[in-house]
Amino acid sequence: MEENGRMDSYLQRLHTSVTSAANGMTPTQLNQRREGKWSVAEILEHLYNSYTGTIKGMDRCLATGKPQGRARTIKERAQVFLVIEAGYFPSGRKAPEISLPRGLAPDEVVKQIGAKILAMDEAITRCEARYGRRALILTHPILGPLTARQWRKLHWLHGQHHLKQITGLLVS
Repeated sequence: MEENGRMDSYLQRLHTSVTSAANGMTPTQLNQRREGKWSVAEILEHLYNSYTGTIKGMDRCLATGKPQGRARTIKERAQVFLVIEAGYFPSGRKAPEISLPRGLAPDEVVKQIGAKILAMDEAITRCEARYGRRALILTHPILGPLTARQWRKLHWLHGQHHLKQITGLLVS
């Protein structure tokens, strides 16, 4: 939540798009997949797991009393610029282990994913309020250290990337 008590705009858009995509899906739709690819339910669980990982990281950041980011490498600066600032989200990259689907019941993921996004927004906002807007609050396993704004935008971009995949599965 922003200081004014409203949800961040990136995460509000993420919440709206993910929950509207997930709600009302039939078991057949949730289990739809292309050979060798994740099902809709697995994509949603991957997103859910990424939100859970971010919340845990932000909680760890608050518990230690200091931001968990470190200085960025030149490669990380370039990746952050391409992905977060320019909005280029590459396909085909292997997901970090922590975010891989583990078989959570599809109906549970659908029921809980919206609340998980709200909790993530609150966790990021608490870190930002404590350490400031410019602090590198947490290190992403691929992109490196990110600010609160960068974490929010990354999750929105990541969600859009996977929602396109879900749409492709449902129309094929």
